[in-house]
Formats: sequence, C-alpha cells, structure tokens
Amino acid sequence: MPMVTVSISPQQAAGIRAAVDNGGYASSSEVVREALRLWDTARKLNEFRDDILDDSAPSGGRCVADMFADHEAERRRSA
Repeated sequence: MPMVTVSISPQQAAGIRAAVDNGGYASSSEVVREALRLWDTARKLNEFRDDILDDSAPSGGRCVADMFADHEAERRRSA
C-alpha cells in the first residue's frame, strides 16, 4: 500500500488516538482510511448533486470533519 505523509492538528491526532483507544478501530491507519472513504463519498455526492440541481437550489455541503463526527457518533450509538 502506498505511504503518504500528512500534517494534522493536535486535535485531529487526539481524535484519531481516541477512536483507536476506545476500540472502534484497530489502528490509526484504519481511522484515516475510513475518513478518506467518507470524504470521497461526500465529494462524489456533491458532484452528483451539482449535476442534477440548477444554480437556484440552495447549497447544503458539509465538511468532511462534520460528516466524520456524525459517523463516529452513530458508531458509538450502535456499539
């Protein structure tokens, strides 16, 4: 698997560590891979939305961090 180095904030690093420490993920790499899958899905959905809606429709895009936080909350509720 290709290796990529990125810089993240201390808060993001703490969130990743907490997700692993809480047992929701086996590794920090797993957390990041899931976050990237969510980001990719959001990007594709936004592209699809842009393709089907005209310019007069309100935009409701959400940032990846918010989507990931919602996803984590749902995982905790279902655990």
